[in-house]
Amino acid sequence: MPSLRVASFTVKATAAQSARWKQAADSEGLAVGTWLAGAADAYLKVRARAGLPLALAWGKGRFVVRLEGGAEPEVHGWMARPFGIYHGSETRLVPNGSTHVYTLVYLPSRKPVATFRTVAHCRALASELARLWVRWGGSEPAEDPAPVLQRFQREDV
Repeated sequence: MPSLRVASFTVKATAAQSARWKQAADSEGLAVGTWLAGAADAYLKVRARAGLPLALAWGKGRFVVRLEGGAEPEVHGWMARPFGIYHGSETRLVPNGSTHVYTLVYLPSRKPVATFRTVAHCRALASELARLWVRWGGSEPAEDPAPVLQRFQREDV
């Protein structure tokens, strides 16, 4: 059985907030940290259902992408799991930022999702797709993301 990977957070709260959280957690028979984790997940699901985009934490990193020709180079770009953005298209990498071509990649499959002229468009699409995927419990959605992709490609023109 694989070990469970966990993260730990420190949360600052007022005494009144702390008392409310402890009371709510006790009423459900949970530790406060477990209750807060559930509350945060519920909040994200409500945002997704309301159609609000999810904020993704982007940072520099290296990841592998599967290009159209079958090559799988490791590229340097921006990452906010499960997405990455690199400078280049679905067919080739662009060295040293010589053109305005950026591609959004779904990291688990290494598959390019869409190519745009700006990083901002890639990030906005990733946020929209993350919202859809929260509805599906973090896995790739069964619903077709094509309408979202088409809307973003029209806006990029």
